[in-house]
Amino acid sequence: MKPNGRIEKPPQSRVPFAIRANIDGGARGNPGPAACAVVVRNEKSEVIAEWGEYIGIQTNNVAEYSGLLAALDYAVREKYHSLKVLSDSELLVQQMRGVYKVKNLQLKELFDRAQALVRKIEHFGIEYVPRESNREADRLVNKVLDNHARRR
Repeated sequence: MKPNGRIEKPPQSRVPFAIRANIDGGARGNPGPAACAVVVRNEKSEVIAEWGEYIGIQTNNVAEYSGLLAALDYAVREKYHSLKVLSDSELLVQQMRGVYKVKNLQLKELFDRAQALVRKIEHFGIEYVPRESNREADRLVNKVLDNHARRR
């Protein structure tokens, strides 16, 4: 407690704050077997979480949105206040920024879910990156799809 009787908040550094997530999604065929992946880094660029998930027969765009939703779910669940998403999907990035309209009904549902999660995060940013800057997330998507193909 401070001399003036006010209670001091703990330093912000003790609270999870800023993370960056590379996301990707892909389908082999469009639609076809699809997967999404997320690679999460902390402020020091250290990987703190990564995963990929098979999502069934879907389009590439649904797979990309699934990656975004997975990253947003993680940030909200783990109580991070700041999330920057990096994606190689120009469509997804421009739709989330409000530059492109979302005309597809299935994508509109995913977009609305993403927007609802974004509202739960204090600071959110999304940025387009070239595919070569998104290799780790792309590698995870392909690993999931390869594993799924082997099991069939």
